[in-house]
This record gives sequence, structure tokens and C-alpha cells, in this order.
Amino acid sequence: MKRRDFINWVGLGCLASSLPVAIAACSPESKTSAKPGPTTKPWQKVGTVAQLNKNGQLLAENSPIGAVLVIGTSKDTKNLIAVNPTCTHEGCTIDWKAKENKFVCPCHGAEFTRDGKIKQSPAKKPLKTYQVKIEGASVLVQTI
Repeated sequence: MKRRDFINWVGLGCLASSLPVAIAACSPESKTSAKPGPTTKPWQKVGTVAQLNKNGQLLAENSPIGAVLVIGTSKDTKNLIAVNPTCTHEGCTIDWKAKENKFVCPCHGAEFTRDGKIKQSPAKKPLKTYQVKIEGASVLVQTI
């Protein structure tokens, strides 16, 4: 092979290997470009104030963000709690024990504090929690 042919092949190889990088850099969908947008998800309606006030809790199993259990009343909005009611141990639905101020799994006895943290095993992960607010006659939650 002649030296000129060799240099042409090497040059062509360098050009071909850098082409995908050049295309990616010029692409409008580049992952390095910062896109402005909302950093939080929108508030989702999970029920009504009347439902919440009836028993002091509201279980929305098919809400837009999944299962949500809201604890409290509209009279004391500062103390509203919202968690995913699925136990992180085996997936049972937890119960709120108001007198003990904790969540308890009826299947294996796992216990969680009012903010979803593990109080007693066998659960290994805390409950997922949500921000909660009342707007008009609706109970709204938002992922944290």
C-alpha cells in the first residue's frame, strides 16, 4: 500500500468516527442542553373534603399518581398527612392507628411513623409521602 493511500484511509476513518459526535452536538434533542420546565409535578385531586372529614381519612386507590391515603380533617390542614398506603415489605395495605399516631401493616406487623419512616420491621424502606392541601372542596396531593 502506498503512503498516500494509507493516509487517505486513516483520514477517512477519523472523519467517519467523529461524524456521530458532530451530529449529536448539533441535534436539537441534545441531552447536554438545559431545557426549562417545571421541576415539580402538578397537584392531583384524590377526593373531596366531605370524604376526608367523614372518617378523618381518605383512601384513593386509583388516583392519577397511584394509591394515596390522606389522614386528617379540613379543620386542621397543617396536620394533614398523605402517604402511599402500600407496605414496603410485602405490599399489603397499611392501616392508620390514630390513637397510637402510626401506620401499621396488618399482614406482618410493620409499623411506620406519621411521616412514613420505619418504626418497626420487617419493612426495609419508608412509605412514600406526598404533599397535601385542600383547595375549595377538593383534597389535592403532589409528589415530593
